[in-house]
Amino acid sequence: MSLPPCPQCQSEYVYPDQNNLVCPECAFEWNPEELAAEKEANAIKDVNGAVLESGDKVTFIKDLKVKGSSQVLKIGTKAMIRRIVEGKDHQLDCKLDGGGDMMVTAKYVKKAN
Repeated sequence: MSLPPCPQCQSEYVYPDQNNLVCPECAFEWNPEELAAEKEANAIKDVNGAVLESGDKVTFIKDLKVKGSSQVLKIGTKAMIRRIVEGKDHQLDCKLDGGGDMMVTAKYVKKAN
C-alpha cells in the first residue's frame, strides 16, 4: 500500500492513524478524502466544467474587449495557460497565439483538444 507524500513538506515517511495520515517530520495531520474534496472544490473550471491546469490549451468562447485598449480578442482565439492565479477578477495567466500575454477569466474559455 503506497501512501501519498505529505502535502506540506513532501516527506515520504507518512503513516496512517485511524482516518488521518500523519507526517513524522513536520507533524502535519490530514484526512486524504477531505483534502481531495477541498482540491476539487477549489479547482478552476472552464465553461463546460472541465478542470483547467497549467499547460492546457484553451479557446475563447466569445469576443472579449481588452481593458484600456480598443483591441478585441475574437471568439476562437487560442491560448495556453501559463499558470492558475488565485484572484477575484482573473484566474488564468495565458500566452495568446500571436505572442501576447493576458489575464483571462475562466468562464470565457473552453478547454481545447
